[in-house]
Amino acid sequence: MTVREYSVPVLVDVPLSANCTDVVFQRAADAPSTVVIRRKEGEAPGAPWNPVTAAEFRNDVAGVAKGLIAAGVEPGDRVAIMSRTRYEWTVVDYAIWAAGAVGVPVYETSSVDQVKWILTDSGAKAAVVESESHEEAVREAVPALSLIWRIDGGGLAALTSLGSEVSDDVLAERRSIRGGHDLATIIYTSGTTGMPKGCRLTHDNLVFTARNIYLGPLERLFDVDDRAALLFLPLAHSLARIIEVVLIETGTVLAHTPNMKNVAPDLQAFKPTFLLGVPRVFEKVYNGAEQKAVSEGKGKIFHAAVNTAIAWSRAESSGGAGLGVRLKHAVFDKLVYSKLRAATGGNLRTSVSGGSALGERLGHFFRGVGIEVLEGWGLTETSAPSTVNMPGANKIGTVGKPFPGVSIRIAEDGEILVKGRHVFDGYWNNERATKEAVDPDGWFHTGDVGELDADGYLSITGRKKEIIVTAGGKNVAPAPLEDAIRAHRLISQVMVVGDDKPFIGALITLDPEAVEQWRQSNGKAEVSHTDPALLAEVQSAVDVANRMVSHAEQIKKFVILDTDLTEESGHLTPSLKVKRALVMRDFAKQLDELYG
Repeated sequence: MTVREYSVPVLVDVPLSANCTDVVFQRAADAPSTVVIRRKEGEAPGAPWNPVTAAEFRNDVAGVAKGLIAAGVEPGDRVAIMSRTRYEWTVVDYAIWAAGAVGVPVYETSSVDQVKWILTDSGAKAAVVESESHEEAVREAVPALSLIWRIDGGGLAALTSLGSEVSDDVLAERRSIRGGHDLATIIYTSGTTGMPKGCRLTHDNLVFTARNIYLGPLERLFDVDDRAALLFLPLAHSLARIIEVVLIETGTVLAHTPNMKNVAPDLQAFKPTFLLGVPRVFEKVYNGAEQKAVSEGKGKIFHAAVNTAIAWSRAESSGGAGLGVRLKHAVFDKLVYSKLRAATGGNLRTSVSGGSALGERLGHFFRGVGIEVLEGWGLTETSAPSTVNMPGANKIGTVGKPFPGVSIRIAEDGEILVKGRHVFDGYWNNERATKEAVDPDGWFHTGDVGELDADGYLSITGRKKEIIVTAGGKNVAPAPLEDAIRAHRLISQVMVVGDDKPFIGALITLDPEAVEQWRQSNGKAEVSHTDPALLAEVQSAVDVANRMVSHAEQIKKFVILDTDLTEESGHLTPSLKVKRALVMRDFAKQLDELYG
């Protein structure tokens, strides 16, 4: 049975006087020697993870905050951060807040034009960047901006020295004048079309969200002695940012991985108990394990282990597995699953996935392996999360229930509406867009389409603006088809097309590493995108997806593009969503080929 609206009462009534920095200074006063962060010494594999105590973190934050004050940053001023995910990012983030200012994150992969838009639209007074190339991009984008500090150039030490004459009382006054209603950050949505819009998020948005999540649905993730989390997603992304706030609020030991290439060795070295990811990360883990097994001649064993893990997990949702499945599961646990867990450090119990749909099959696979992946859902405008599955109540295939203090409503056209204290304060410098997004009753119109079941679990069925309408009038949601195809080890990206066309088609790109392994395991000297055996592999992935939908919604033809869709090529947003309009423009020739 489906319902139209579901609400969960507030669990933690956060006072409006609270701000994001309170916990940093309070914990340093109450438990100064508690380790709150582990900071890797350089990026080389095997480098030590040095402990950072609550007092040391507070001192680093206070030093940079005093430097910002001494440099002339006033309450409410916007300060940009352009850096990879690293310890200094978190220090600068909290220092900006401690100085009473507003953080404006910029993806470190942003082009000069993107940097220019964000810094000029937000009116940034200063910027903290990571590298020389970032500094060059900022100076080219906004030549008039004089307050720029470079992390790799000793910028934070210079700031700390600059603020050495600023007293603790001055800093305390700056911190105390910022309350829940005050702006904490402007996060620019990466956007698949048009210029990014700046989402105004207040201190209350962030603190209310963090406390109601970790004392609510995710409490069990943060109540153990060996709790530790590794962050590698860009902190410029709203999901990673709110998880940062959650981890600082809970005192969970936090570590950062700046380089995505180091995620695997860092997982094994740091041994986290909790991990934040996006579906593409989990797809890569699965595909990598599958490729390795196939290349070693163990593909049949691996696929049997996969099917058993999925069967075991599905049975767990309905009373538990039978004896036969349990016995096979125990055998594969020693042969396969334990090795996968070891590859994540051996301590990982739970992960949270957001950004797009993980897919039911992968969700069951990871739970069957012993790594439960909790899917959640939300947007930058909702401080990232609005719903999340819970440990012990994980309904795989859904994005969970609203967290405490959140209401979800399904409009007549299927659009998901959200209300709660986590909903943003509006778009920066764009009141027209704000009025279009938030109705007079306070409901934020998300643009996503979905369904609520009787227990309050939400399922996402598509994007309102991305629904494809074929020439025959059939409405098709591309996301489920794309997610299913992308689960295949050879596939990198998929974009389903068919607006005003006689049938549904797809543009597909291949993972170069996976194709190379496939070539070797198939004994081929070379391989092209027109190789019949390769096309058959891709067709098998399409066939799996087509079994999920009606005949009219099935993909009838596909074209393999000779280049991947990447953030660097401009075809993916920093959160790895496909910029559909841009792909349609740049691959118009291939679309013509698809439809003859």
